[in-house]
Amino acid sequence: MNKAELKVKGGKLIKCSVEIEGNCIKTIRYTGDFFLHPEEYIEKLENELTGIPASPETIKTIIEEFFKNTEITLIGASAEDFVKVTFNCLEAH
Repeated sequence: MNKAELKVKGGKLIKCSVEIEGNCIKTIRYTGDFFLHPEEYIEKLENELTGIPASPETIKTIIEEFFKNTEITLIGASAEDFVKVTFNCLEAH
């Protein structure tokens, strides 16, 4: 399992762990001290990323569309921060 952390502007921390099987994301998990409401939506993002090819273009599109099209409140981080920490995690692969 690959792990990465990203300290974002303002001091918040996003942690990502990814397990790759073949070239697909088997599991992905985000934790940290950012605020997302409703909280269970982070699991929805993780579910959307599970099983997809571990390609940067696909991951970036899914994360950006998720935050753009989902009615959530995200404080202390941005969609781009989630993209960055995910890419960092995949690079460790």
